[in-house]
Amino acid sequence: MKKTILFLLVLFIAIGAYIGYNYYQKIYAPAVIGSESKVLYISSNWDYKKLLVALKDSVWLESASNFDWVARQKNYPNRVKPGKYKIEADWNNAQIIDRLRSGEQIPVKVTFNNQRTIAQLAGAVSKYLEPDSTEFLNYFIDNKTVGKYGFNKATFPALFIPNTYQFFWNTSPEKFVNRMAQEFKSFWNNKRKAKATKLNLTQSEVVTLASIVEEETKMNDEKPRVAGVYLNRLRKNMLLQADPTLIFGIGDFSIRRVLNIHKKINSPYNTYLYKGLPPGPIRIPEISSVDAVLNPQNHMFLYFCAKEDFSGYHNFATNYRDHINNARRYQKALNQRKIYN
Repeated sequence: MKKTILFLLVLFIAIGAYIGYNYYQKIYAPAVIGSESKVLYISSNWDYKKLLVALKDSVWLESASNFDWVARQKNYPNRVKPGKYKIEADWNNAQIIDRLRSGEQIPVKVTFNNQRTIAQLAGAVSKYLEPDSTEFLNYFIDNKTVGKYGFNKATFPALFIPNTYQFFWNTSPEKFVNRMAQEFKSFWNNKRKAKATKLNLTQSEVVTLASIVEEETKMNDEKPRVAGVYLNRLRKNMLLQADPTLIFGIGDFSIRRVLNIHKKINSPYNTYLYKGLPPGPIRIPEISSVDAVLNPQNHMFLYFCAKEDFSGYHNFATNYRDHINNARRYQKALNQRKIYN
């Protein structure tokens, strides 16, 4: 009898130890395969079932069934939060679930610059965030969106200040634009607004002119001088005659040489036909271009033409005769390189 009782006692202890060890393994044993941290994306339309399927298909989780058991003990299936999560290599299931349940995401750096159109901006941003380019674009061009922030469709690109920003991966188009509006207000501080007022330009007009300047020159040290030319022409009520605005109006960005036939196209962006600034920016200009307009070089130049050495810089002139001479040298250089359109 004593031997039987002792045997049963040992058996129960062994069974209890086995069960306890299994529970311990499920909860506290390392759950990540490999020695490197992992990144887990949880889409906004996922419920717990879809997440579990994704984890089963992953190659880094030791046991999806163990994860599932621990998740249910912690009531995680009812608390799934979308986002981008970093999972450390030495974490157990309890640690993984605690992180996911907390919603503590890792931020995503979103960089955009050198975008000519809103469609290009949508494509650039969608590379970093969950919504695709179509979702972003549809929100960007919606009349309600544009009107909400005090713009129209032509001036709306002025809202976006090219830079690098931190977002959560699952940021919606609405939250993205709202953040851009906050950045816009921060960028347009009292100092910049005072400079715009001194130039007799609105903020959108400054950005519009900056977009033209940026299309004319990529040289940051030349941008204030180019800005000065256009401001001089505006003051004198002259046509801007900016080739980039005409190209934007045509919509053919492969044009390298503007011809007389192009200048006859009836478009509000044809600054050979219509005085003043075009309806809105012809690209989303860099901060350096906006500041070049706000801090223009003070000079008497009214004309400029690309240098014939193709250095990216320009020859400037105060009168039309000198400008024609500069233009002829450049046209000759174009012909020598067989650039006819």
